[in-house]
Amino acid sequence: MTAAVAVDLGKTGCRAVLWDGAGPASDVHEVPGAPGLATDDGVTTARAAVLAAVRPLLAREPSVRPSAVCVGAAGAAAAPDAARALAGLLLDDLSAEEVAVTSDAVTAHAGALGGRTGVVLAIGTGSVAIGIGDDGTFARVDGWGPWLGDEGSGAWIGAAGLRAALRAHDGRGPDTALLAAATERFGDPDRLPLALGRDGNPARTAASFAPDVARTAAAGDPTASAIVRDAATALGEAVLAAARRIGGDGLDVAVTGGLTGLGEPLLGPLRSTLAGFPRPLRPHPPLGDPLDGARLLALDARRPHEPHVVRVRRAAPFPPVPTPPVSPPAVA
Repeated sequence: MTAAVAVDLGKTGCRAVLWDGAGPASDVHEVPGAPGLATDDGVTTARAAVLAAVRPLLAREPSVRPSAVCVGAAGAAAAPDAARALAGLLLDDLSAEEVAVTSDAVTAHAGALGGRTGVVLAIGTGSVAIGIGDDGTFARVDGWGPWLGDEGSGAWIGAAGLRAALRAHDGRGPDTALLAAATERFGDPDRLPLALGRDGNPARTAASFAPDVARTAAAGDPTASAIVRDAATALGEAVLAAARRIGGDGLDVAVTGGLTGLGEPLLGPLRSTLAGFPRPLRPHPPLGDPLDGARLLALDARRPHEPHVVRVRRAAPFPPVPTPPVSPPAVA
């Protein structure tokens, strides 16, 4: 039996599903993510995360061979050579007929809008807005990583909250409940720089503080509230820039990603920013998540996302997986 494997590889987590076409996808298997394909050893760490997420799914279904695999990977847009290298390695690792690798923002777009055109804002540890127009125009706004961009992302909010906490600790800034929240999560503020790098992924560690910032904002702390408002403004500006670049009227807009879990402290100001766009936008809930988008792109290479997908196909197909013989019913 053949199947499709969909993978959503982010900087915080890596999720995978196996779909055999006969019914709903199997349960999602999740493992820790990877720093990104564009980083040093990006292919190695991405490969390890994908295999850790996918192999247990295949082990549960030994008669299933993945004919198509699609990985939406953080950093793929900035590192196309790394994306192709990852696809080639996974082709053999997973005994697949075809492996596609693209940006996790592209799979988020495909999942949120069902493979149609429009603008999707993907917000998690990082942040990026992807626009695809009716004429095929493609716009990618931000997604430049935690040091140069990802404005409004989980890492951005968390880092801003930690900076505010340290300013309060030093006496350089206003008192804020963020200092107590940071101390509760990370311990002694004097050791915060060490805590931030303890697992080798500072962006992910900083992003873990974003929910604390949102909760502190919801409780009325003015410093935390200003951080979350600034994040919403930055995210809204990314959506509007993507909408301007792809053109058209009545664009569909969806917001997806783990940071949506922060709720109204972030999403309310974001909606207000989008309402100021001179051309009408049609915000609506996402139709699916990045795993749905990866599954769609694994099975269909005719979508408008295809110019941004790296596909590697096996030169000679595998022979069919043998089906165990069925014993005839006993004769009474």
